[in-house]
Amino acid sequence: MTGSAPALDFPQIARRLVAWHRQHQREMPWRTGPAGDRDPYAAWVSEVMAQQTRLETVRDYFQRWMARFPTVEALAQADLQEVLKLWEGLGYYARARNLHRAAQLVVERHGGQLPASRQELLALPGIGEYTAGAILSMAFGQAEPLLDGNVKRVLSRLADLDRPIQEAATLRILWQLARELVQAGPPEQAGLVNEGLMELGSLVCTPKAPDCPACPLADLCLAAQRGTQALRPVTRPRRQTPHYQVTAAVIWQGEPYRSRLLIAQRPEEGMLGGLWEFPGGKLEPGDPDLAACLRREIQEELGLDIAVGGPVAQVKHAFSHFRITLHAFHARPLQGTPQAIGCADWRWVRLEELDAFPFPVTDQKIIQALRNGR
Repeated sequence: MTGSAPALDFPQIARRLVAWHRQHQREMPWRTGPAGDRDPYAAWVSEVMAQQTRLETVRDYFQRWMARFPTVEALAQADLQEVLKLWEGLGYYARARNLHRAAQLVVERHGGQLPASRQELLALPGIGEYTAGAILSMAFGQAEPLLDGNVKRVLSRLADLDRPIQEAATLRILWQLARELVQAGPPEQAGLVNEGLMELGSLVCTPKAPDCPACPLADLCLAAQRGTQALRPVTRPRRQTPHYQVTAAVIWQGEPYRSRLLIAQRPEEGMLGGLWEFPGGKLEPGDPDLAACLRREIQEELGLDIAVGGPVAQVKHAFSHFRITLHAFHARPLQGTPQAIGCADWRWVRLEELDAFPFPVTDQKIIQALRNGR
């Protein structure tokens, strides 16, 4: 492979993508009106939600979100805790925090109207090249490209790219291909071209078993012609995913299930920022056991000495770059008053009050275990 993009029949590919997409696209609540003339806010929300998330999962979240925050102004005026609660379970919570902050900036800088300029969109928190291309093409009809995992895979096979997809040179070629494709499409239909690329990658040009006989681009695809489609895209070997043992304490103020329990809020900056949790942390090499780890973590986080009791639940969970096994235990305070040392805030609440707070998936499973135990 050279440093330039292979020659492809971009006008023909674009026309076929548009025709195929019109016939085979999945019905989604944000696909109202023709691509290129949709509500920019709805296009923005749907594309942010769809990052790292299956569309079938996004559907219900999007409908609930738009019912509660139907406009940029409504989102900008909302409390961040309510925003995070509505996002609860969708993961990658920085997306929700960025949506909220960006909505406030859109109101301050642009009168509540999402700008139709790539430069102005990229200046907003959480909007990168992909999201900007999606908004500009699907809401404003501009011939702007985008690259997500599906689009990278489709273009890698169409052009039969034989270098790792993570390399900067390969990414430059993919952006060049994506731009040439939307610019070669029918006028005002760049949004349909981009949607068609993503749908094709999701439904037909899948990672492990591409259905080439069903693909409208099979005779235009260099990898299909050369029999290399199963080898594309080329990826580097994955590193082994780290696995950590993590502890959490359900600290009862008095008798378990009959008294209040302690929850802590994670700092807004960082992973799972702004969410609430049962306090605890990662097992370190110097910890002799899980109970010792938990006592140390609660002292460091809340300045509280605790006695560790029996187990509540064991939760396994995979994040994007690591996996954890979370061990939750009953506990009670021995001495001291909670202090926000390693957390943003803390509360004593009753079990039935927990639904008012946004929690990560792991802690939601602890809550379910507590309710089952009661």
